[in-house]
Amino acid sequence: MSSNKIIRRESVLSKALDGFEMHPLLKRIYANRNIKDPEQIDYALVHLQDYRLLKGIESAARIVADAVINQQSVIIVGDFDADGATSSALVVRALRLFGLTTVNYLVPNRFEYGYGLTPEIVEVASQQSPDLIITVDNGISSVEGVAAAQQNNIKVVITDHHLPAAVIPAADAIVNPNQHGCSFPSKSLAGVGVAFYLMLAVRAELREQNWFSDEKAEPNMGALLDLVALGTVADVVPLDENNRVLVEQGLLRIRAGNCCYGIQALLRIAGKDLRSCTSQDFGFFVGPRLNAAGRLDDMSTGIECLLADDMTSANDHAALLDDLNRQRKEIESDMLQQAMKALDIQLKQMQGQPLKAGVSLYNPAWHQGVVGLLASRIKERFHRPVIAFADAGNDEIKGSARSIPGLHIRDVLDAITKKYPHLIPKFGGHAMAAGLSLKKSDYEQFSQAFTEEVETCLSEKDLEKVIETDGGILADEMTLDSAEVLRLAGPWGQQFPQPVFDDEFDVLDWRIVGEKHLKFQLHHKTSGCSIDAIAFNKNSDELPKGGGSIRAVYRMDVNEFRGKKNLQLIVEHIEAA
Repeated sequence: MSSNKIIRRESVLSKALDGFEMHPLLKRIYANRNIKDPEQIDYALVHLQDYRLLKGIESAARIVADAVINQQSVIIVGDFDADGATSSALVVRALRLFGLTTVNYLVPNRFEYGYGLTPEIVEVASQQSPDLIITVDNGISSVEGVAAAQQNNIKVVITDHHLPAAVIPAADAIVNPNQHGCSFPSKSLAGVGVAFYLMLAVRAELREQNWFSDEKAEPNMGALLDLVALGTVADVVPLDENNRVLVEQGLLRIRAGNCCYGIQALLRIAGKDLRSCTSQDFGFFVGPRLNAAGRLDDMSTGIECLLADDMTSANDHAALLDDLNRQRKEIESDMLQQAMKALDIQLKQMQGQPLKAGVSLYNPAWHQGVVGLLASRIKERFHRPVIAFADAGNDEIKGSARSIPGLHIRDVLDAITKKYPHLIPKFGGHAMAAGLSLKKSDYEQFSQAFTEEVETCLSEKDLEKVIETDGGILADEMTLDSAEVLRLAGPWGQQFPQPVFDDEFDVLDWRIVGEKHLKFQLHHKTSGCSIDAIAFNKNSDELPKGGGSIRAVYRMDVNEFRGKKNLQLIVEHIEAA
């Protein structure tokens, strides 16, 4: 039984929201997410921020437009995650729609080249004699890579969303909402969002130069929003108002069947219905399958799936991604067991003292592509910032960091480099996730430095996990209709969370399904109805000893089986009532 603290969000409805016609439960939920005006949940494209607010975008657009008009050779250099894959596919598709004939992509294999536009990747790209390299979802830290490209007379346009260091590359143009001096209001764009905005600007530049004609029609950029929606959700960036517009517009197109073959194939192989696709389907089913390619093999498989021009090809690539995802799950499960054993030993040695504020873990047998997922799992269990490391060859280890609210993990790494200038050769990332490299011999020193730095930033209260809920469900709200309303009321995601409730229930019956999931029937005390529920990756140890009522934190879900829909609760946390 967990001792996590449950706090109910309690917000006052604004006058504008209270007077708006919508489901009463939705009003409460939106108020809890700081929605004051119905316009904040109007996801029409007219509410998108203007691309011209992005620093450097007009220069970048001119360079790319000139490449299209002069039929230059362009290579897209992407990242090996879902954001990088969707960004790469989007720019390739857009440039082809504009009429560019020679455009290819290149994604560094994480096991050979590591992350970003490195000099080694420039050397590989140079074999295709490109005139222009466009980076997507990377590049803001590629000082040496950009210099290498320019030495080879290759222009470089950087599109990225990661935080810049003190020194940035001398690229021909940089588009990044987080670069110094950029006034773009949404700092939470994913890499695919930045790439989409650049393509909007390129289209405008081509239009200005009278490039389009009756024979060469101006493309509708809305056709690319399916990729923007998928990459934005899969990268777990905050869903601010601008990102919600991008995601919702993509979802609307997908539900109408207007999406690329690759997304259709990935949804179908995951058993999801195109017509009712949600942001949760991206986060839990499509995104992990795409990411599996970059984690275990080569992200080219994922990009080719998204670029497929027919259903047969898309299905073939989706099947490969599905198989890789199954392998990834097995590897992750083994690594988690090993990590938990190591942490159990640490806790025993600490004789009742709590786990360190900052957790570092390293095992030479761990898979470099899966350590990020491992760090996330450990973070979720212990509510500590976690860095998990794996061997990278040449006496180097690579780590993936995940943080908790209140701790900017990239700033922590930056602070460590200032105290120990030679300890971390390379690092980068965001507030909640980062990556880094170390010499294997420096692991112990780094682990100590990481714990010390985290301890200066976090209090004991910060290390107490708080579960925020939208309160209890009223008797007339515990219905299938409510679940269906909530399902499509998003898009839900990072910093605009899916509705979660807490209530007291009697456990009428329970059993273990799939060896590790708790399936049970609950009696909802408020409404008096009996409801099916499932708790993933939980067992009967979560239930009170000797029976009794439980307090459950849960989501309302629509369970579809053999054409029939039923209300089902997805239980995320259980404690004694």
